[in-house]
Amino acid sequence: MDERESVRIERPATGGGVAHLSDGRVVFVRHSLPGETVQVNLTESSKNFARGEAVEILEASPERVTPVCPVAVPGGCGGCDLQHASPVAQREWKTFLVQDHLQRIAGIEVELKIEPTPELAQNTRTRLRCAVTESGQLALRAARSHDLVPISECAASDLVFGPAFENSWGKVDEVELRAIGDGQPFAVVRRGELYDVVALDGTRLHPDTQSRVSVRNFVYSVGPRSFWQSHRDGPEILVNQVLAYAQLSKGDHAVDLFSGVGLFSIAMAKEVGPTGKVVAVESSAFSVKDARQNAQGFPWVKIREWTVSARAINDAVMENDVVILDPPRIGLAKGVVEALARRRPRRVVYVSCDAATFARDLALFEEHGIELQDMKVYDLFPMTEHVEIVALLVPVETE
Repeated sequence: MDERESVRIERPATGGGVAHLSDGRVVFVRHSLPGETVQVNLTESSKNFARGEAVEILEASPERVTPVCPVAVPGGCGGCDLQHASPVAQREWKTFLVQDHLQRIAGIEVELKIEPTPELAQNTRTRLRCAVTESGQLALRAARSHDLVPISECAASDLVFGPAFENSWGKVDEVELRAIGDGQPFAVVRRGELYDVVALDGTRLHPDTQSRVSVRNFVYSVGPRSFWQSHRDGPEILVNQVLAYAQLSKGDHAVDLFSGVGLFSIAMAKEVGPTGKVVAVESSAFSVKDARQNAQGFPWVKIREWTVSARAINDAVMENDVVILDPPRIGLAKGVVEALARRRPRRVVYVSCDAATFARDLALFEEHGIELQDMKVYDLFPMTEHVEIVALLVPVETE
């Protein structure tokens, strides 16, 4: 499709700036900023709306900057949505999106400030999942496409990944680069359903190779198939805010749902002490194995290899508990909010990487008498539209 038109960008939206075509249809324009006039090349078109990319900037925003990555351009990599925006403009874009989701989906209007991270936006990702071209070169994908964009570097990821971009990876389906903590970086290579752990030059490593990373003076072991926050500073930032909202005391009972390798569980275990209890619920066998290793020395932490469901809530949560939720991007499964509301926790701390599913779940919590009291939004995915939300929800007092 090669259909072009000049449009003026009105506001941010997920997937690009919003404008209107001459026929009245809404168009979502990547690589644009509010207030700009751009030449948009349409890449998708339907009866009601279209999508496109700003291929020429006719009137630029003062917040426009030159992308640091040569493939963060129209027709290039779809990973970084906002490399063309200044740090201030990026945070304004994200603020608008979060507020818009909360207002439209949950009917809640809030004043927000995106919390910047201590480091610059570049080179902060400790994990990078790549496709591989037929010639064995690492690649990312174009926006809303399976098309591969070969890369020789990634401005968002850790500089130690350099040797991986020089290596030829052969006939593999996927390579995830990992530089978690201070140890040797490595890659997890997938061929169909089979996985290998290798050095960045392709040399095979032991399949039980682990990353070891210190957060708040505790060293976590993270296996090659376990989830870990991608931003270098993310784990400590999130643990600090979760604990601030949880307000735990010695002897308290806390439940960590979607607990992963125990990032929040261990931090809470230190707060509640041996007279308290922490129940960690996680469905990934890989993460559960790591969590049990990390929880050695904390016998009051109970690790449960369960899917987070209404049944799991009934088994794990008691009245007056403090509950931590850190679900994947899809949010909570049907029935989980209702089950939690019935158990009457004292506090719920919800950690989310998706404002839309968070707003959907928040609306359900509010319907069941658990209301938003406070929230923080962190810029842990710089140069993209994504954020990390930490929210405190508390039951409404009833007479």
